[in-house]
Amino acid sequence: MTNATPTAQLSAAGVSIWLDDLSRERLSSGSLQRLIDEKNVVGVTTNPSIFQAAITSGNDYKAKIAELAAQGAGLEDTITELTTTDVADACDLFAPIAAASNGVDGRVSIEVDPRLAWDTDGTIAEAKNLYKKVDKDNVLIKIPATLEGLKAITAVLGEGISVNVTLIFSLERYRAVISAFQSGLELAKDNGHNLSKIHSVASFFVSRVDTEIDKRLDAIGTPAAKALKGKAGLANARLAFQAYEKLFSTERWAVLAEAGARPQRPLWASTGVKDPAYPDTLYVTELVAAGVVNTMPEKTLDATFDHGVVTGDTLTGTYTKANTVLTALENLGVSYNNVVALLESEGLDKFVASWNELLADVEGALAAARRAA
Repeated sequence: MTNATPTAQLSAAGVSIWLDDLSRERLSSGSLQRLIDEKNVVGVTTNPSIFQAAITSGNDYKAKIAELAAQGAGLEDTITELTTTDVADACDLFAPIAAASNGVDGRVSIEVDPRLAWDTDGTIAEAKNLYKKVDKDNVLIKIPATLEGLKAITAVLGEGISVNVTLIFSLERYRAVISAFQSGLELAKDNGHNLSKIHSVASFFVSRVDTEIDKRLDAIGTPAAKALKGKAGLANARLAFQAYEKLFSTERWAVLAEAGARPQRPLWASTGVKDPAYPDTLYVTELVAAGVVNTMPEKTLDATFDHGVVTGDTLTGTYTKANTVLTALENLGVSYNNVVALLESEGLDKFVASWNELLADVEGALAAARRAA
């Protein structure tokens, strides 16, 4: 493919484009393969909300649920079977990309049960179970970046399992995630694992920061407040990239890199624009640098492909302006720490709610299948 399209230009600039969606229909219809072929998609992320939407809409899972019901499968086992089958099949689809990139791309993520976000031991056990169940080298196990999750991240990486750390909103937590990652690699090294085979991304959320902060700026209502709207999400992400550059330039990291370790790449998540007043490619074209991942909902991917303007690196050297934005917000009384804590809590609550909806819907589908048998 030439660099004629904006997505091709993004790829040429070193950004890995992943799709933030997966379903049985995407796999069976060939639509996911078309996105790989035409729009430079080289990976997939999933989350509890994505699976809830996929499994409870349409009839793509009806036959499999009926089959599992006939086998006497329980509710939790049914959901594990449905989700891991989709992820394993997507891993097979992306296997050529994984092979061509030495495992850097061609990755498919599956998240631990979100109800375990505050349970370190439960998360570790679930991560190991999902990894064994999917049984594909190019799977990433997603673990939320709660305080309890940090210890789980280290332990799971120490087992040689590749991890996608998700729901990162704050710079302080992001730095803690990088430390947990490097501790995990040190543990993996001690355990005799090949560090070059362990991969990780850190999913730093963008648009939700603007949604919450813009709401607070609107409430303040002054010209100074309105002038800051739509700037916090990018500023926060850009300062995260600065932290990434700093913490992967240390002596600690140099020792791991010498042993074959690969850096944990920043992944921009929540990149769909929520406010129609902003350009629909804002969180894509303004967060470009070699070595980052951008996972997009299909609407954002289509917009980028259609009219995204890629101007090269839009991250490096933006840190002074980014700091100015966050300082100005604090001066207006918008508490950064309060915002990011709220967003982590809301993000987890949303995923738990989606998971509970999924449990209820699949339980109903299993019961219906048993009645019809």
